[in-house]
Amino acid sequence: MRNALIAAIALSSGMLPSAVALADEGQWQPYQMPSIADKLSERGIDIPAKQLADLTSYPMNAVVGLGYCTASFVSPQGLVVTNHHCAYRAIQYNSKKEHNYLADGFLATSKDKEPTAGPNERLYITEVVTDVSERVKKQIGDDPLKRYENIQANRKALIKECESDDNYRCSVRSFHNGLEYYLIKQLIIRDVRLVYAPPESAGAFGGDIDNYEYPRHSADFTFLRAYVGKDGKPAAFAEDNVPYVPKSYLKINADGVKAGDGVFVAGYPGSTSRYRLTSELKFASDWLYPTLATRYQLRIDTIEAMSTNNKDVKIKYAGTLAGMANRMKKYNGLLDGFKATDITGIKQSREDDFSAWLAKDPEYQSFQTQFDELETLLVQQRQLRQGRYYFENAQSSALLATANKLYRLAKEKQKSDAEREEGYQERDMKMFKARLKRLDSSFAISVDKTLWMQDLKAYLAQDNRVAELDAMLNEGDSDSDSEISLSEKLDALYALSSLTEKDKRLAWMNADAAEFETSADPFIRLAVALYPQNMQAEKDAKTLAGKLSKARPDYMKAIIAYNKANGWPVYPDANGTLRITYGMVDGYQSTDALYKQPFTRLEGIVAKHTGVEPFNAPTKLLEAIEAKRFGSHAVETVYQDPASWLCRLFSCLDKPENFGSVPVNFLSSVDTTGGNSGSPVFNGKGELVGLNFDSTYEAITKDWFFNPTITRAVHVDIRYILWMMDEVDNAQNLIEELDLVNN
Repeated sequence: MRNALIAAIALSSGMLPSAVALADEGQWQPYQMPSIADKLSERGIDIPAKQLADLTSYPMNAVVGLGYCTASFVSPQGLVVTNHHCAYRAIQYNSKKEHNYLADGFLATSKDKEPTAGPNERLYITEVVTDVSERVKKQIGDDPLKRYENIQANRKALIKECESDDNYRCSVRSFHNGLEYYLIKQLIIRDVRLVYAPPESAGAFGGDIDNYEYPRHSADFTFLRAYVGKDGKPAAFAEDNVPYVPKSYLKINADGVKAGDGVFVAGYPGSTSRYRLTSELKFASDWLYPTLATRYQLRIDTIEAMSTNNKDVKIKYAGTLAGMANRMKKYNGLLDGFKATDITGIKQSREDDFSAWLAKDPEYQSFQTQFDELETLLVQQRQLRQGRYYFENAQSSALLATANKLYRLAKEKQKSDAEREEGYQERDMKMFKARLKRLDSSFAISVDKTLWMQDLKAYLAQDNRVAELDAMLNEGDSDSDSEISLSEKLDALYALSSLTEKDKRLAWMNADAAEFETSADPFIRLAVALYPQNMQAEKDAKTLAGKLSKARPDYMKAIIAYNKANGWPVYPDANGTLRITYGMVDGYQSTDALYKQPFTRLEGIVAKHTGVEPFNAPTKLLEAIEAKRFGSHAVETVYQDPASWLCRLFSCLDKPENFGSVPVNFLSSVDTTGGNSGSPVFNGKGELVGLNFDSTYEAITKDWFFNPTITRAVHVDIRYILWMMDEVDNAQNLIEELDLVNN
């Protein structure tokens, strides 16, 4: 009702019709920005669209990827800001029983006190994106398996050519389900250090209870720093490395934003399914999501129970637990969303309309047979996934997964580097080694064994069995009453394995296949035994992917034409590559008679605080709020000038008389998903005003269908970040590095 009223008033007054009524849908590739320049302008985004398309210019060259989240440079000394939950592994890596930075927070008061974020941590700076569709699809043939292999060979050749400099990481990504391919060249920063993180009780205030909910009051931010060798080039961690000097760093607007302001977000969204078929949505809602959610909940309950009285286990599995809890809530949100809104019906109706349009267009009528073939292939894909699900889970032990990878490496090393599978080429060895090293910080035998045993029991309770795995599970059994229990068998495996020792794990990287095949290590033996089955499963998947690599692009070609004919936005599904999305600061109608305001205040933290996790805000934060030590960061209003039409409109609906506090979190209508965590939120001038960190519960289904009425992203307000740095944690050394501007 509220959104309809806004649109009606705006349209009747002739003011900003598109800005208010138009959905802010789209995770746009940077090169597409000039094509939507009018939409950006309507939202009050003044920075030229052409500038946003230029990856070598401000602000896009200050946006970086973490490989799983997004971050941005905010100082000329390589200072980087991202979410607390994105830097969780770095905080966990440096947490010990003696100094638990997860619980207590961390601030390096000088650069020499900034510890490494861990051997796996990287920053990726996208410098060049090139359309290589023709080269990837050149002479790939029709045989499904060969087609898949030829596409991969073409991709790897392009990557090798691009990576002539070891300081760069290149990838070739599929867009529009294989219709297009782009080569992405990224500078790699290998020395990343932890600089400043609030305590988890502030950074994740509200915990899983508040996850995907609003109002929110999370200090979901952390600062890292990029280091390089003295020559200015990327290098591995070394004590004498120096801070990286970025080509640009973001200006920070200390005045933040107000309701109705246009904003945009740049980042690396992970995955969406908006172009998937209705049958795929039904499979996800009927089987996939419920099945995954059930397993995650069991694992969450197990880890929580085992870590309650064990600080070491709690620290080691903190990141794992947080990740699983986040995925669990997302699955539940998706399932609830599918029930609340008939997304299946909406997609089916759109698909029916598409089929009718197809039948009328001579250019695309011939594609109907290919689309029928696509549906047949999708049935095969679902059958493969269901058939392999329990067997794949039955290999979930961290030590078995490690043994599988190590033996696969030995087998791949028998080929030339160009022929090896991705992940096992020479370019991958540094990260491969880093992962082996990091296992110690996130692994405990007791927990790993318990979780693995749960998956093995689920495997044993179904019919898709694998003889080689069953042989291990049945080993030692007899017809007597002295059968060895599954728990005892697993105890023996862990006790006899040397993979629990870091140096011995690393030594296996240099072993040949024959050494694995004669090893007495039980996890190595099991990896060798399961290898043929795993390779057959991979071959089946590749063959199917080869078939889909022809069927899906044809489908997308027609879908794009259909969308254009209807005046709908055309952008690729998210795939972990750099994207831009735009919108406005705005609340939303959550349920009947419940409108959620766009901003939350410091006082909301006090109101929620119970002293019991996850509502146990740090004492020094509460004291600063109660003493009203707001400094220069409080604002009297978060709405437009009282004389403006927008403020008059909000006044009639939901404007509080006086905000009078520091804004904590805020909402906007930008189109984000997982991977956008940590993404910088910009005002219309391209200045940093917040960090993206979540979506509202009602908006979770946007991965499948974008509903502009309820789709809102949740951001931590830059004024809250600055307030915590200034009034709570005394991070003056970092504030001095920032380029602060005002309206």
